[in-house]
Amino acid sequence: QVQLVESGGGSVQAGGSLRLSCTAASGRTFSSYAMAWFRQAPGKERELVTGTDWSGGNTYYADSVKGRFTISRDNAKNTVYLQMDSLKPEDTAVYYCARSRGEFLVLKSSGYDYWGQGTQVTVSS
Repeated sequence: QVQLVESGGGSVQAGGSLRLSCTAASGRTFSSYAMAWFRQAPGKERELVTGTDWSGGNTYYADSVKGRFTISRDNAKNTVYLQMDSLKPEDTAVYYCARSRGEFLVLKSSGYDYWGQGTQVTVSS
């Protein structure tokens, strides 16, 4: 069983920054799997924000966050990060990290089998 523990959420004003962390507390080798961050705003479907393959060399960003968010991973620490800069009110959501079923990046939520508990990000105008 894999446990993904997220931290770093909170409230910030528009234009501010937050850094989310997601650590795999147990399970098989973290470095063998692609990782991603999803988010879900009230009344909306969960959406993929960004993802990275097992090495960190291949990444994806939703158009809405390109140039503002950066995903990175430290396989030695079993941790994936999401640096969020120039935050906007529309970034307000619960953010979830997820572990892929394999080493390559996938864009659909069905490709992820383990999920964190979610961390709230609130951006005020």
